[in-house]
Amino acid sequence: MAAEPTNRSPEQIKREIELERVQLADAVEDLREELSVSKALRPKLPVLAGGALAGGFVLAGGIGATMRLLARRSREGRRKAKLGRFSLIDRG
Repeated sequence: MAAEPTNRSPEQIKREIELERVQLADAVEDLREELSVSKALRPKLPVLAGGALAGGFVLAGGIGATMRLLARRSREGRRKAKLGRFSLIDRG
């Protein structure tokens, strides 16, 4: 690809190059900061994942559903006999 002739002076070209260098340096610094943050979070990742799992379980109602299931089983009593879908249960 051939460069097109421009009407810019050498001083303008130097200023544009310097501006691009500054912008590149800023971009590199931003990337380094992001990388240092991700390195700081890496050791805490298992704890964060566990917290997210627990939070999702609670928000989904898992604790209430589990307790309902366990409490229902303890209240049902013992089955004496079953015929089809009908059961005779001793609740005493």
